[in-house]
Amino acid sequence: MAHADWLWGFAGGLLIGSAAALYLLMNGRILGISGIFGGLIDRSGWPDWPERVAFTAALVTVPALLVWAHPGASTHVTGNWLVIIAAGLLVGLGTRLANGCTSGHGVCGMARLSPRSIVATAVYVLAGAVTMAVLRHMIGVI
Repeated sequence: MAHADWLWGFAGGLLIGSAAALYLLMNGRILGISGIFGGLIDRSGWPDWPERVAFTAALVTVPALLVWAHPGASTHVTGNWLVIIAAGLLVGLGTRLANGCTSGHGVCGMARLSPRSIVATAVYVLAGAVTMAVLRHMIGVI
């Protein structure tokens, strides 16, 4: 089924874009997942904590339900837990340093033609490509 893999990416992109548009229309705010989750961690978002908790819970629950519903699906994620944990921590650090994540900068910011978001997106895509090349082809952990 590799010939139709791009369809899953296309569908995911449509869902993320639709969610970002709906969030902006309903709340008047940009959908930045790191900002929503970060507001829970640093307590800056506690005035609207129920919305943030529900959103974060959905981000964890929906993929888990999809894995349960489609047990044969392959995610191509490494089985090395150390790499997964390190990657998660580095992504979290990077989103804080960049004042946003792929949903905030890559989807919403670039759609608004924000120069800061365009630069941030170019930097994290390049960093991801270099990291993947080093970890896969030079170190062999992925």
